[in-house]
Amino acid sequence: MRIGELAALAGVSTRTVRHYHHVGLLPEPERRANGYREYGLRDAVALARVRRLTELGIGLDEVRDVLADDAGRELRDVLAELDADLARQEAAIRERRARLAALLRRADEVGGLPEEGPVSEQLADLFGEMARASAALPGPEPAMAARERELLALLDASGDDRAQGAMAAALREMFTAPGSMERAYVAYGLLDALAGAAVDDPRVAQAARAMVESVPEGAVAAIAAGAGPMEGSGREAEVWTELLVRELAPAQAEAMRMAMRMIGEGAR
Repeated sequence: MRIGELAALAGVSTRTVRHYHHVGLLPEPERRANGYREYGLRDAVALARVRRLTELGIGLDEVRDVLADDAGRELRDVLAELDADLARQEAAIRERRARLAALLRRADEVGGLPEEGPVSEQLADLFGEMARASAALPGPEPAMAARERELLALLDASGDDRAQGAMAAALREMFTAPGSMERAYVAYGLLDALAGAAVDDPRVAQAARAMVESVPEGAVAAIAAGAGPMEGSGREAEVWTELLVRELAPAQAEAMRMAMRMIGEGAR
């Protein structure tokens, strides 16, 4: 039979048959005098077996091992490994669906999700508090508040367990400290006011102190002792510092650096 007939018999495309020839999964029969390949029953059985194995999720390299006469592993071993891998994938999918369900429930409860994207439940709660604090302001939300949300969202997704642990501890303190959110928005306003100021402006130190005082004492201690970006390796700390001050006016950047030094030292 010709290649088209073989492909139809096994339920695959002729392109698939040619690919199996190319990667060595299916022996290529000799061509007849007219230039066409002539396939027999043995070829059809081999092709059908390859198809069944690939439909189970076995990769082509493993299929080649299974089909080889000197295969290092028996088919049962390959299938057992595949089953274990699928079980891991199934567990990961269940976990992802649970997280998605939680996000969807939260979106229904609060009428949407933060613009910064999916974040942890703790951070979503903080963003909700920030939204309420912003709504109580007489004017627009300070630009520094939106910038801080972006950086917190980045830290939340960074995979840095130490920094995330310090942030979680700090957020727990912020939720329980009365007036901390209001003080934070005062500090944001002072930072916004430094947009055109000189680095040696007295308001730089005032803004830095306001930033530190907006963080509850327990949160300052958590950050100072919790091995977040303040305590990271030299290069790690430099990267986070650069992210914090990038695109800020010089006086704003100096206030942020000053506040970071004070928080890193556990100062009040």
